[in-house]
Amino acid sequence: MHEYNLLEILAVGFASALLLGYCATRIGLSPIVGYLVAGFLVGPHSPGFIADQGLAHQLSEAGVILLMFGVGLHFNTKDLLAVKGVALPGAIAQSTVATLLGAGAAHLLGVGFGAGLVLGLGLSVASTVVLLRVLEDNGKLETVDGHIAVGWLIVEDIFTVVVLVLLPSLAPVLLGEVAADALTLGKAFGLAILRLVALWVVVLVVGGKVVPWVLTKIVRTRSQELFTLTVLVSAFATAVFAAKFFDASMALGAFLGGMVVGKTKLSHQAGADVLPLRDAFAVLFFLSVGMLFSPSFLLEQPLLILLCLSVVLLCTPISALLV
Repeated sequence: MHEYNLLEILAVGFASALLLGYCATRIGLSPIVGYLVAGFLVGPHSPGFIADQGLAHQLSEAGVILLMFGVGLHFNTKDLLAVKGVALPGAIAQSTVATLLGAGAAHLLGVGFGAGLVLGLGLSVASTVVLLRVLEDNGKLETVDGHIAVGWLIVEDIFTVVVLVLLPSLAPVLLGEVAADALTLGKAFGLAILRLVALWVVVLVVGGKVVPWVLTKIVRTRSQELFTLTVLVSAFATAVFAAKFFDASMALGAFLGGMVVGKTKLSHQAGADVLPLRDAFAVLFFLSVGMLFSPSFLLEQPLLILLCLSVVLLCTPISALLV
């Protein structure tokens, strides 16, 4: 017997997403809702067909990479700097409020300080994929509000990278095993910032010279397949490079790779080539998220879920509105 896990995910997952996405659209909801429900139905917490969750997660990462690469194609450093007055303080304020409220909610339920802080940090960052899809569906990605939202997301992504670098150093302190060491934390923080700056310089400066040259050479071959393949290499190679060598997120790496290609004269063609693949793999992202939903957890932790929902749906929007 042969195992066809990949083909099963593509066949059953896409079919389920198509049906339920259509149903969600017909009743006035975003098709994303249908994709999430489809993911639950093919996931481990529902009866019937169960897809390979690990494989689905890896495929979903491809969707995140292509989506962020596509956003980077239409974004440049000037756009980021233009919205820094709102995006920077907004992301910092919103993340701080969500982190503190999440940790406070966990404390009320008897959760330890370390676990509560991690929960708060998890609540403090928005889903880049979800927000970008909503902005695109409503035609607002290229507006001023859309640019502010994207800049806000990039700041949150950088914040997340810094937090992930700091957590290993913070873990013994949060668990109460050792006292806080300012020198150790300072070194970890400095290293995180240094990695991000180095990534930015390498991708935008070095990549800004290499990628246009390669694209020009490929275009002269008049091969559409080679051009599409070059664009995909730019997206995935930059994302993996950022994760492996700089401990950054693949999403941030793909975004920077998109900015490099976006500076060339071939950016529109690159965007047209990536669009169909991006949409298909983005569906797999929502399927993989739907697979994580466990109905039993609703019964086990109803108060925790309500408190987390109040932070996400009420507190963070109010803090963003004030900024």
